Amino acid sequence: MKLTEKYADKSPEELPLLFQRILQNTIRDYYRRQKSRSIWIALFSAFAPNHDENEDYDLLENLPISKDSNPGSDPYTQFEQSQLINLIEKALETLPARQREAFLLRYWEEMDVSETAKVMGCSEGSVKTHCSRAVHALATILKKEGVKL
Repeated sequence: MKLTEKYADKSPEELPLLFQRILQNTIRDYYRRQKSRSIWIALFSAFAPNHDENEDYDLLENLPISKDSNPGSDPYTQFEQSQLINLIEKALETLPARQREAFLLRYWEEMDVSETAKVMGCSEGSVKTHCSRAVHALATILKKEGVKL
């Protein structure tokens, strides 16, 4: 679809290379998003003990990425993760709109701070503040739900 929408005016000789590039980029984007989504599910387990002292500390920016961040095929693990995702989605709905927007743009859509600031129409400092508050609020909600952080 991307090929026909954006490159319909190109010569037929150029189309195979364009198609190959579009396919590679789409596959990379898919795996990048999957990796990001599996990472932020585990973000609360690496919660920094002194996070309240430093408002600019961004937990997800400093989270180490495990080499095996792709969930296994174990049905029990998949079930637990789906339960956790449901809890996180419900918790996200309780956040103020700006915090939810900043969190989703930064960690779900993988935008950097400057891109997020442009989309939200605010400063980079505001994005960092909204994200930090969202992470802390989500951690508190999940603790109350019995999720061990």
